[in-house]
Amino acid sequence: MAAAQVVVFDPEAERGCPGNCRRIESLAHEAFASDALKIATIDRLTAQSGAHEPDLVVLRAPAGRPLADVLRPLRQAWRCAAVLGAVCNVSQDVSGLLDSLRHGLDDFFCCPFPQFDFITRLRRLLPDQRASRAERLALSVGLKLDMLVGESKPLLQSLARVLKVAGSDATVLIGGETGVGKELFARAIHYNGTRKSRPFIPVNCSALPDHLLENELFGHAKGAYTDASTSEKGLLAEAQGGSAFLDEVDTLSSSSQAKLLRFLQDREYRPLGSSKTLTADVRVIAASNVALREMVAQRRFREDLFHRLNILSLHVPPLRERTTDIPLLANHFLNRYASQYGRGEVRLSPAALRKMLSYPWPGNVRELEGLLHRAVVCCASETLDAADIELPGMEWAEGAPSPRPKDEAMVGFERTYVVNLLAEYGGNVSRAADAAGRDRRTFQRLIRKHGIDRLAFHNLA
Repeated sequence: MAAAQVVVFDPEAERGCPGNCRRIESLAHEAFASDALKIATIDRLTAQSGAHEPDLVVLRAPAGRPLADVLRPLRQAWRCAAVLGAVCNVSQDVSGLLDSLRHGLDDFFCCPFPQFDFITRLRRLLPDQRASRAERLALSVGLKLDMLVGESKPLLQSLARVLKVAGSDATVLIGGETGVGKELFARAIHYNGTRKSRPFIPVNCSALPDHLLENELFGHAKGAYTDASTSEKGLLAEAQGGSAFLDEVDTLSSSSQAKLLRFLQDREYRPLGSSKTLTADVRVIAASNVALREMVAQRRFREDLFHRLNILSLHVPPLRERTTDIPLLANHFLNRYASQYGRGEVRLSPAALRKMLSYPWPGNVRELEGLLHRAVVCCASETLDAADIELPGMEWAEGAPSPRPKDEAMVGFERTYVVNLLAEYGGNVSRAADAAGRDRRTFQRLIRKHGIDRLAFHNLA
């Protein structure tokens, strides 16, 4: 696994201090393997700071200034990084620290400090001991997580885009293959915007015939058709003040496209069979798993409607572009379905994970979830092996070469597996090795390979 990126941010580098907070960098290097951390010290944020976000920031509190004053611009530059405050004993009061915790400080320690106290906090906040970057970004702004699990660069870029479009009322067009979770991103946009207290109404445009879809969206007047004994509101009226999510908008007929265009232009619509024009204050979020621009070129979709929908856009990456997230997603779904069916912990064997990493996942996250759901139901073993992972049309053999991103994901999975065993057995290498089915010497080599300090797990069992 790549070394954790740590930045020591010291806005008053010249300030003297009788304690040991000036030795943060050397103390961290003493406690970790040489290749486990990469540490840099800076004294100010620049315009380029946000381009390379670290995993952890150790922030030395400025003397005579509220810590929150420095924390705000830091959080604007680095949304996902954990922030650990180093507070000199005379520089901050209790109310100031509490205010800093509300503004994004994850933890703090007071100088002078015992080295063990500092290292314990550092270990807890570093990537392998905390939530994924996607989770941290989501939690920092209130995003609701489900399939938004992972820490790959494509996923983080999409989450950052959610934050940008959520603050506006403009129409959003979400693109991405089937099964990537477009509705989940639409919900994230809605629940992080100003309309979050109002309804979010999803509509699958391909699920209903043309005349029924228009009735569903716009409603109808009494007598509009044979069975219309009463007038009924449509979903646009139900979504008043909120958001309407139009999934598979590419399947709309020419008639429905024209009526949707009228609504987007003027916020006006006419229920079926009615002579009255009504208005609705609704934000429209649309999604398509085909390229609408190409449909416009083929004259299968109205160009004016496309431009109305595409004011803001968001692309959801396919799973094959974020393979390093597969171990995290797999663990997420295994935990969910093991809990649902009253089973104990269910794990993937290394061979099973290697097989999953070698598959292109045309059905994306939805296909991955279905596969693991099926495996939890059908396999009685606590450990899923490669034979339990049923992947259609795939020829796979153990030992086949894999691309670099998959190798990186395997290294991450291996390290997590070792850490979990050490935590389970309180740092007892012999018992952890037995549980892993390896001899003690081989297991010790794995511990050294990943720079893991087994002493940190004592008394945890």
